[in-house]
Amino acid sequence: MFCNQCEQTAVGGCTKIGVCGKNHEVAALQDLLTYAVRGLSHLTVSGRSVEINDADINRFSMKAIFSSLTNVNFDPARLELLIRETVEKREILKNKISSAGGKVLFDDPSTDFIPAKDMASLVKQGEEIGLPIDLSRDLDVKSMQETTLYGIRGAAAYADHASILGQEDDAIYVSLQEKLAKLTDKNLNLQDWVELALDTGKTNLRAMELLDTGNTSHFGHPVPTQVSLGHKAGKAILVTGHDIKDLGDLLIQTEGKGINIYTHGEMLPCNGYPELKKYSHLVGHFGTAWQNQKKELSNFPGAILFTTNCIQSPAPNYKDNVFTTGLVAWPGITHVENGDFGPVIEKAFQMPGYSDDEERGSVWVGYARNTVLQKHPMGSVIDTLVDYIKSKTIRHFFLVGGCDGAKPGRNYYTEFVEKAPENTAILTLACGKFRFFDRDLGAIEGVPRLLDVGQCNDAYSAIVVAKALSKALKVEIKDLPLSLILSWYEQKAVAILLTLFHVGFKDILLGPSMPAFWTPNCMKLLVDKFNIQPISSPENDIDACLSA
Repeated sequence: MFCNQCEQTAVGGCTKIGVCGKNHEVAALQDLLTYAVRGLSHLTVSGRSVEINDADINRFSMKAIFSSLTNVNFDPARLELLIRETVEKREILKNKISSAGGKVLFDDPSTDFIPAKDMASLVKQGEEIGLPIDLSRDLDVKSMQETTLYGIRGAAAYADHASILGQEDDAIYVSLQEKLAKLTDKNLNLQDWVELALDTGKTNLRAMELLDTGNTSHFGHPVPTQVSLGHKAGKAILVTGHDIKDLGDLLIQTEGKGINIYTHGEMLPCNGYPELKKYSHLVGHFGTAWQNQKKELSNFPGAILFTTNCIQSPAPNYKDNVFTTGLVAWPGITHVENGDFGPVIEKAFQMPGYSDDEERGSVWVGYARNTVLQKHPMGSVIDTLVDYIKSKTIRHFFLVGGCDGAKPGRNYYTEFVEKAPENTAILTLACGKFRFFDRDLGAIEGVPRLLDVGQCNDAYSAIVVAKALSKALKVEIKDLPLSLILSWYEQKAVAILLTLFHVGFKDILLGPSMPAFWTPNCMKLLVDKFNIQPISSPENDIDACLSA
């Protein structure tokens, strides 16, 4: 195997087993799935030329791409099913296109790929194909192809989340499928791939916008909410991942049953949604970021539900209490389908739960775009922020967030927040916040210094707020008193970074390390164009941001 797509990759890339936990079998099958989806993408592009556009296939392609993202699907059997279904749908499209008089012959062998009949042979096919990009190309071109591919995976994840909530835009499917089909286009040069990468960021912005619409139309706009970090006596279920709809369905199915529901990881911001917080048995948050789950989940006395990505190999002392749903899969773990969480509820009743109440403090969530932008009789948060910026009451904003991880160097983000001057405010989102989410940073004239914008996809909220500040202050986004200090881990973070480039952010500090798939020339290109820089020390980076 070879994998260099996450921030924690081994030096030069993981070659024996991924730091995420995937083995060579899973890695090969994920590469093979990506290869098969590339072939399917050729057919979707060709089909549109003869007015064939299959909505079911479009949605399926997003799920298949999402399944190859880090920490989602570790189950070879589930990956095999996805590969075979991809090819079946490809052949269905071929027949439809042929009947309509369209093109059914392609230069890309992925359009005629036939899966082997058994698992061992499938794995061998995946090993032979490897990462489905033409490795004979210029290394800088390959670097930007990989950047685009990983951005596609992240955007596909958000598009899938949005479609589950009834929010779709065919332009997203067109954009991502066309880019997958172009991965072997030898006529495209480095600049072409830079533009394709940035356009992937544009597509991801639309996907996050749709997801925001889906979440807020179903569950209301988040409002400032104090979330307990303690626990209450009673049976318990923990929900982790990202999927808010799964949490909503579980709350409905457990209402009145005497089971308390706890969020974990990126589900923390869910406590601020009105249509979720109305359930009295949504009682608080347990634990911190995804990479600490083996240590933390061992201490949870109830059932554990994984939605979307962020699963690690479940430890033996809690493995029997774990359930997966949606696209998440781990061999030997019970998977629940169609939003029926009966097995999870049954397990919760079998578990001891908590025997007493315990207070462990609380944190605030709910500072998404509507909270900041909504007009009130006494004014709005953004009007106050603009006044504070003009009067220098707030000297600067730091958006410190992104993906957390286990690799050394991430304490930088805690130190950055702790050392930021008291007349600066901290915006945060995604699981990177767990390095400092429970710190009391005080307030500036009644405005909390630490404002939790939400999940990783709520980068959309942060962008909307930044655009509003830009308009109010009559400056370009790049000239706002706002610095982005980002941590990254997997492909959603790549998609968001491309979105930030597309929107016009510059001078982004990224860490703990730069992507291993960026060549020195590509890194220089991004520095020249966007002045993206690796993090250094909190003191030096704070000084540089404030003196810019």
